[in-house]
Amino acid sequence: MATESTASPVPAQIADGANKIRHVFIRDLVIDCSIGIYTHEKEHEQRVRINLDLAVGEGDMRINDDIRNVISYEDMAKGIEAIIAQGHINLVETLAEKIADMCLQDQRVSVARVRVEKLDIIANAASVGVEIERVKNK
Repeated sequence: MATESTASPVPAQIADGANKIRHVFIRDLVIDCSIGIYTHEKEHEQRVRINLDLAVGEGDMRINDDIRNVISYEDMAKGIEAIIAQGHINLVETLAEKIADMCLQDQRVSVARVRVEKLDIIANAASVGVEIERVKNK
């Protein structure tokens, strides 16, 4: 029996002060998406919830209250929207990989953890989906 919960699971710690790693995240971004392998999923968009956790190297540059010196979560959200706007995706795994790839294109991002959940698939479940973690090859 599923219990209804709106709280997202707490991710493992990504931030690391000793190694100058900042944790940038997006929580519970809900977007309509054309996703799925079944005919009815290809004919109608469905709600997906996306959570994003990034390990971002701070380096030696000071932030100086300047958006150019940090990872913009707005840019990441727009990037996710752009991926979804490209058209139908069969698998949540594929969407998660595309999002992780987009995040890792920024040289400051060393780790991308992406969770993609379909919200309206199984009647007694709050969601179904996948979570991946990808580490940038050095």
